[in-house]
Amino acid sequence: MRIISGLHKGKRITAPKKLPVRPTTDMAKEALFNILNNRYYFDDLVVLDLFAGTGNISYEFASRGTKQISAVDADYGCVRFINETSDAMEMGIAAYKSDVFNYLEKSREKANIIFADPPYGLPLESFEKIPKLVFEKELLLENGLLVIEHANQMDLSHLDNFVEKRKYGGSIFSLFANPSED
Repeated sequence: MRIISGLHKGKRITAPKKLPVRPTTDMAKEALFNILNNRYYFDDLVVLDLFAGTGNISYEFASRGTKQISAVDADYGCVRFINETSDAMEMGIAAYKSDVFNYLEKSREKANIIFADPPYGLPLESFEKIPKLVFEKELLLENGLLVIEHANQMDLSHLDNFVEKRKYGGSIFSLFANPSED
């Protein structure tokens, strides 16, 4: 994987082969950040990266100037790799070992962007639980965005607060936002 833009643009990061991950492709990541670049100023964001895996998305935010990034993954090897990589590149990412659903249940941390990339093999109910918890716990800041990456065979458009979906190769990004305050 490589960092697409920002301070560490072009930097390649090689994760240990034993990690149980499926990193977001460079093509999909670039498309996602083009969307976000048109909506947000990265320096001001608070980001929560769920099912963080290798930290691919967290590194991209950090490279673009985001200073408050929390990465959550249940695998100790992933969390250790994120911490080591973040420290080596002086990114300041806070990585936590936790079941994502337990983390969301207990978290009081609010974010502008919450990115979730669960294992594609999880059942639909698990994917549906992510926005349910995020909005029940009011974890998105004003004008915030929840992005869930999932396989193109899955549809999350029936869920509350769904805004749109974007397809890139075999992946889809489903976007959710707080209801507009009219």
